[in-house]
Amino acid sequence: MSGFKNFLLRGNLVDLAVAVIIGTAFGAVVTTFTALITSLLPPEAADRFSDDEPLGAFLNATISFVILAAVVYFFVVLPYTKVKEKYFPSPAPGTPEDITLLKEIRDILAGSSTGTTTTSDGGAHKG
Repeated sequence: MSGFKNFLLRGNLVDLAVAVIIGTAFGAVVTTFTALITSLLPPEAADRFSDDEPLGAFLNATISFVILAAVVYFFVVLPYTKVKEKYFPSPAPGTPEDITLLKEIRDILAGSSTGTTTTSDGGAHKG
């Protein structure tokens, strides 16, 4: 069961789902925007704010896109980020533990050489 949990909390799965949802909504916006532009070419001035007209459809698709993006962000992305941080916390800022260990090994090796001491910046000099 923990493997399934790790699979679900892996970043790529949720990112892909969000991309598909937003991409589908954005596709509708682009399609209706194209219909709007082509409808402006002839000089007919019909009721542009109904769903049957391109401007109305464009406005509806745009509003739908913004609402859908907000819902996905607040109900999918934010909770997912909190759960991911709880189960897979990001490393603390600073030097990673393996780099610190390698620096300590370097300093020990540099100090064990005959006539060599380490400086405060980690370098070695003969003294």
